[in-house]
Amino acid sequence: MGLTVGHMGLQNRVALITGGSRGIGRGIALRLGQEGARVAIAYRSNKAAAQQTLRQLQSVGVDCVAVETDITVAARAEQLVQTVAERFGRLDVLVNNVGDFRWGLLAESSVEEWQGVFSSNVMSVLFMSRAALPQMRRGRWGRIINLGAVGAERAFGQAKISAYASAKAAVVAMSRSLALEEAKNGITVNVVNPSNIDEKELTLSEARRIRDARFPIGRPPTGEDVAAAVAFFASEEAEYVTGQIINVSGGWML
Repeated sequence: MGLTVGHMGLQNRVALITGGSRGIGRGIALRLGQEGARVAIAYRSNKAAAQQTLRQLQSVGVDCVAVETDITVAARAEQLVQTVAERFGRLDVLVNNVGDFRWGLLAESSVEEWQGVFSSNVMSVLFMSRAALPQMRRGRWGRIINLGAVGAERAFGQAKISAYASAKAAVVAMSRSLALEEAKNGITVNVVNPSNIDEKELTLSEARRIRDARFPIGRPPTGEDVAAAVAFFASEEAEYVTGQIINVSGGWML
């Protein structure tokens, strides 16, 4: 079956999605592929899931590759970008989707647990963005899209997620600062904040058949909802949009 190209203008662009083997990351990889991008996904350990995502991409004609790595290590993040650039000749779109969640009271959390949350959510964004910038500057075109959490732009607080909430607020601040620094180079930096719930493996058609009173829109979110926002930020149409945050939450936490 041939690829049905979308309308976002990503033909021949190269997109790298971290944590792209499953869940939201898989949804983003599929959507960007449908929009015409060549796609690289990075994953830490779940090879079976990564291979499944590759098969789905290949089934609709997407040129794609999967790379096993740990992007919380600066040298491995740099090697990942080099691998993708060697494979496709360029890197245009970076989606920083990796971000571990930890539940627990601050007083009962260890330093190591906090460091782990910040390493996954914040340092990975730093390492990947720094590694990708030379590729994007070379072409004077780039899109960095970071995944936050609903309310991160307000530095929200909630019991038992102090490390995660702090990390996602840091991602927003970093994104806005980087947007200002790289605008002159034709690189935009934006944030998509998905709802922090478990139903992201649902398809959009499945979610539309479910009533969920937690969300004013009346149904749970899906990876496809998040991917639609990412696809816009990655597109030619978003050339004049940078340093912005979209909450993909169905009205939750307004």
